[in-house]
Amino acid sequence: MIKIAPSILAADKSCLLKEIKKVERSADLLHFDIMDGHFVPNITFGPQFVADLRKKVKLPFEVHLMVEEPEKWIVPFVEAGSDLLIPHVEATSHLLRLITFIKKRGVKVGVALNPATPLCSLDYILSEIDMVLLMTVDPGFGGQEFLPEVLPKIKKLRKIAKRKGTFLDIGVDGGINGKTIKEVIARGANVIVAGTSIFSNSNPERVILNWKEL
Repeated sequence: MIKIAPSILAADKSCLLKEIKKVERSADLLHFDIMDGHFVPNITFGPQFVADLRKKVKLPFEVHLMVEEPEKWIVPFVEAGSDLLIPHVEATSHLLRLITFIKKRGVKVGVALNPATPLCSLDYILSEIDMVLLMTVDPGFGGQEFLPEVLPKIKKLRKIAKRKGTFLDIGVDGGINGKTIKEVIARGANVIVAGTSIFSNSNPERVILNWKEL
């Protein structure tokens, strides 16, 4: 089943709740890109921002932690109402400990990989997580061009998951549009994070429904 997670990074912040309501009925998740200005060269949202929207939005919240020392941010974002936390493999020296810490807080856990990070970094934790989010751009900014070099990585990860008998959501994030979504789904991705191609459309709900038909 394909799940669509609109990224509010690309939504109009001057009327954000109105933007979210346009996709709430058709989307499966709402994606938050949390950037600290250190791990990536941009600054976005904090826990209070997530908590404020949690009161008004019914969708599950997928929180992508593009931050240094993600250990410091787990509890604040859990308390803010996050349903799934996705720290980066590259941001911690103690990945399994971090995953265990998140799971004990009663939320789902995923891990994100930058385009250049090899899949072998997941060898010992695949059975412990709910999702792998493969970055299909270098993280930090919305509206970037999709990196086709990641396509074999998606296909390989799906094969690894099948071989291990592990049900695994494989997400992709970056440069997703009407063309690239077909390419990533064909390789085994099933959670699609997209911002610009959804929120820049005059009918974002129709974009999501069309993608789900794929």
